[in-house]
Amino acid sequence: MGRTLIHSAVIVTAKEDSWIPEGYLIVEGNRIAEVGTGAYQGATEGFDRVIDAKGKLAMPGLINTHGHAAMTLLRGYADDLPLQTWLEERCWPIEAKMTDEDIYWGTQLAILEMLKGGTTTFTDMYFSMEHVAKATEASGIRACLSRGIIGFPPDGEKKLAEAIAFSKEYHGKANNRITVTFGPHAPYTCPPEFLKRVVAASEELNLPIQIHLSETAREVEECVAQHGMSPIKLMEELGVFTRPTLAAHCVHLSDEDIEIMAKHDVRVAHNPDSNLKLGSGVAPVLKMLEKGLTVGLGTDGAASNNNLDMFEEMRMAAMLHKGVNQDAIAVSAFKALEMATTDGARALFLEDTLGTLQQGALADLLLVDIDQPHFYPRHNMIAHLVYSAGSRDVTHVFVDGELVVEDRKVLTMDEQQIYAEVQRVCERLFAE
Repeated sequence: MGRTLIHSAVIVTAKEDSWIPEGYLIVEGNRIAEVGTGAYQGATEGFDRVIDAKGKLAMPGLINTHGHAAMTLLRGYADDLPLQTWLEERCWPIEAKMTDEDIYWGTQLAILEMLKGGTTTFTDMYFSMEHVAKATEASGIRACLSRGIIGFPPDGEKKLAEAIAFSKEYHGKANNRITVTFGPHAPYTCPPEFLKRVVAASEELNLPIQIHLSETAREVEECVAQHGMSPIKLMEELGVFTRPTLAAHCVHLSDEDIEIMAKHDVRVAHNPDSNLKLGSGVAPVLKMLEKGLTVGLGTDGAASNNNLDMFEEMRMAAMLHKGVNQDAIAVSAFKALEMATTDGARALFLEDTLGTLQQGALADLLLVDIDQPHFYPRHNMIAHLVYSAGSRDVTHVFVDGELVVEDRKVLTMDEQQIYAEVQRVCERLFAE
């Protein structure tokens, strides 16, 4: 790892709604040792790497709080369908044919896309998670991984056992770049008694839970018909919220649901692009924020987005809720940035300094090329990041103090091999 000096950059720390017009960063090992204002005046001897970042902006790495990485293999395959049709008739039949190798290469493709776009931490709920972990460890990215669990017999108990074994083996691996949560898919795929078993395993291993909740109106209606209560209320009744919980989507919430979530400090992964594409609706994010809930941003899988661009999610989060609420200040540019960085770290129950540029923080950061027309004039660099920037503006990415992307090239992955392997895999998966 060594020592790295990044100087002459515009710096957005994500700690406050302001930026440093010119500053420098010193990285020692996997931590930020210093954030300085103005030109760097010290000696450059003793650094293993010196980056002249003139014309670039340094910011925290983006944190993707919800996704299914290997669903990159389904990108463009099942578009313009409602969620249940998309899931049950198109996705699940192909996923049933996927091998461990398929999952590995689909995950490689997702990680490649995320790293090139400035995402330094991603969340995954899928299967063959040992192979997702191997791809994560080799690429250098940070990840919060869950073995996705569908709790119906006869495979439910086997999948829970796999999740427990995976947690014991991989939580804290790769210098703690890999953390693990339990991943029951949803209330409609995990019966109540089974969810209680997941809660018990989560408590025994002291690990959080992530779960899809209240994604569609149909899901909520069916839950009320079957259990006499909303998915949120059902989770409270079953004790799920006695564990640290990350709830994905949360589109169809009542005021009572939000009160329950606030009482139990349930964290939320908001996926605006995916929710819009699947016609699921718009999550009541403003109400959640007003009640003090932690809301991070996620892309969901590439089959329902169709990219993994967190800059796009920031822009959508800021714009969408202004329009829905007819309120131009509903989600500010700075709040959208927080949702993609500091709030994302909190949503994943990771350490508080992750998602910021400050002394002592984990050195997950990126450089953005701002010597381009859409970054001028320099009135507000945070607004430019949220409303003007895109993933293709990212030039350098550090994760855990290691340089993993340099001049837009991913140093830890063979890009052309990934494309060739994904093409080979898909020719078999989608053969008639």
